[in-house]
Amino acid sequence: MLFRSIPRTFASWSEYQQLVDTLVHTGSMDEGSKIWWDLRPHWKFPTLEFRVCDVCTRVDEAICLAALFQAIVAKLWKLRLDNLTFRSYPLDLIQENKWRAVRYGLDGKLIDFGKQREIPARDLIRELVEWFLDDVVDELDSRREVEYALTMLEQGTSADRQVAVFERTGDLKAVVDHLVAETADGVVG
Repeated sequence: MLFRSIPRTFASWSEYQQLVDTLVHTGSMDEGSKIWWDLRPHWKFPTLEFRVCDVCTRVDEAICLAALFQAIVAKLWKLRLDNLTFRSYPLDLIQENKWRAVRYGLDGKLIDFGKQREIPARDLIRELVEWFLDDVVDELDSRREVEYALTMLEQGTSADRQVAVFERTGDLKAVVDHLVAETADGVVG
């Protein structure tokens, strides 16, 4: 099984398939679902699986993340169709930003690889939504869903709300109760 969280770049589908076939034929795994990457081609269907996020406790947040991922893929596909490329950065740098995001959340700083400096995570997310994805969201009819990310920047994430509950109560049970209530809101009712 491959547990590396960020996959390397593959030159083609056949190169990826050769890796999967080798791992299956050598007994390393029984099928392609055993590759545990943050992003991977589905082993059976012609789709990509984004596996990097925690579970969202609000429906609007889950829809927003799905819309963001869809828009990112559409933008990259549009660039490819227009014979434009997107810079490829070393996995070490991407892993560093992932660690920073996990550790510090929206209040942290990420590396802007092009500018080679730290930028507040909120600013980079805003740039992603307002600049990079702007030309594809209307075609996808997902502007409202994608722009909900800006609401999340202002109101915080589930992690922010969980920390706030714990800081207010000092009680992990209160955090669990909050999670149950927040998850049920908008789903059950």
